[in-house]
Amino acid sequence: MRAVRLTAWQRDPQLAEIEQPMPRAGEVLLRVEAAGLCHSDVHVVDAPPGALPYQPPFTLGHEVAGHVAALGPDADTDPGSPRIGDRFAVYGPWGCGSCAHCAIGRDNYCDRRGTLSWHGAGLGRDGGMAEYMLVSSARHLVPIGDLPADQAAPLSDAGLTSYHAIAGLRHLLGQGTTVAVIGVGGLGHVAVQILRATTPSRVLAVDVREEALALADRSGAHFATLLRADTAQVLRAQADGVGVDAVLDFAGTTATLELATATLRPGGELALVGSGGGQLTVRKPGFLPPGFRLSLPFWGPRSELTEVLTLAHSGALRVETEHFPLSAAPEAFGRLRNGKVRARAVLVPD
Repeated sequence: MRAVRLTAWQRDPQLAEIEQPMPRAGEVLLRVEAAGLCHSDVHVVDAPPGALPYQPPFTLGHEVAGHVAALGPDADTDPGSPRIGDRFAVYGPWGCGSCAHCAIGRDNYCDRRGTLSWHGAGLGRDGGMAEYMLVSSARHLVPIGDLPADQAAPLSDAGLTSYHAIAGLRHLLGQGTTVAVIGVGGLGHVAVQILRATTPSRVLAVDVREEALALADRSGAHFATLLRADTAQVLRAQADGVGVDAVLDFAGTTATLELATATLRPGGELALVGSGGGQLTVRKPGFLPPGFRLSLPFWGPRSELTEVLTLAHSGALRVETEHFPLSAAPEAFGRLRNGKVRARAVLVPD
């Protein structure tokens, strides 16, 4: 079968022919229908040797949807267990499977994460940028029904990560509140839709690209503006002059972190999702809003992926995607790296 492989650190991924895996005890083989491509894949490829605990080679791809092609020899036959042909999204963060967090479906916060040589599908373990993918346990599968695979795949990260970040802020986002979304790309445009569907808050959007502001408008933002020197004042004016109640930063650069802290009202919270390498200086007095809180949400629990997929089935959530055949994966990586991908890139087996 064909697969997009990371063969060495800081080297472009390679489309290679490898042996199709066979499921063993407890494993499930998926026929991949779609695999999302996001900036974290680029971060993995670009990582210097030793920065991550993974050992190349492995197949990339942590946003995956497909149908069951084969089951391990001792597959569970209880009602509700996977059956040949059943369609699933793959819950991407795979923890140790035995700690307190993993036991309740919160593998994203696995207590033993620091000791593992992998962090999930496409993150040290073979992922879904391939014709087939081996899933280590049925507990990592979430049913998608008739939801199109090109929607289900990116929702397993772009949707889940956004939803989880918003869930941590929901206590701040009641009637009459304002929230800012910085970075309206693959995750940000999904976050705008989730905010509109699950909170009454007024949603402001910021990006450096005009086309991203158009995407924010299509996603339901109440107001969108370019990142400029006066953007903090513009956003504060949109929030009755007192500042916004919460900020979701999907870029994570020094410039966006400075914008976030300059925009928040006292008692506000910043959810930092992006991994742009920015730095936030913490010192007192006066540098940060009084009562400022910072959260660092990572992916999300499996139960929230079910809620995200339910939103998509209801029509409240739709990912804007750009399709590439699996054979064009190198081109897709290059376009993503250069900021040329609209919203979310999705690889579809030829």
